[in-house]
Amino acid sequence: MITLHHLEKSRSSRIIWALEELGVAYEIKHYKRLPNYTAPSELKAIHPLGKSPVLTDGDVTLAESAVILEYLQATYDTEQKFKPQNSAQQRQYNYWMHYAEGSLMPLLVMSLVMSFVPQRVPFIIRPLANKIVDGVKSGFITPRLNDHIPFLENHLKTHEYFAGEFSFADIQMSFPMIAMQERMQGKHPQIKAFVERIKQRPAYQRAQAKGD
Repeated sequence: MITLHHLEKSRSSRIIWALEELGVAYEIKHYKRLPNYTAPSELKAIHPLGKSPVLTDGDVTLAESAVILEYLQATYDTEQKFKPQNSAQQRQYNYWMHYAEGSLMPLLVMSLVMSFVPQRVPFIIRPLANKIVDGVKSGFITPRLNDHIPFLENHLKTHEYFAGEFSFADIQMSFPMIAMQERMQGKHPQIKAFVERIKQRPAYQRAQAKGD
């Protein structure tokens, strides 16, 4: 039996979605975040880093979203519906599977973490902390995000999905794209259209109901 160890409000929502698309039998073990927003120690019993998603399938234990998605596609996608067969589209598939966590998510996570900094320091030095945070955002994070946004917009202007037809690359990209859409309040039409498109998929909607 496939078991997904699912931490609330985490990237593991992508794996629930993939499992729903595949239509395979699986179970979810839910974990609540601690007050400091970290994962509970119980997850370390499944994987030493104690992070989510973690998927077990018999004697196989896998972590990292892209690795899990690749495993599920290779093992259970018998009709090859969720990975393109065209070599050019396969290159795009591989690129976006790694781009999501390798290039885009670090900037979004850094932005989120920096926003917490002023709340975590003594009140007397909060003005200084705010200046440091603003400097990091304006000098490092925002300029780099401003490179990624037109890059994504231009790609989606001529592609309904990231690698040909809908594939697991779109599931991998969904987490940062939804985060950007929410933070930027729909200012970027292609990103907004992509998010609206994927949210219409029945498997996505079932995954949301089963996840959080």
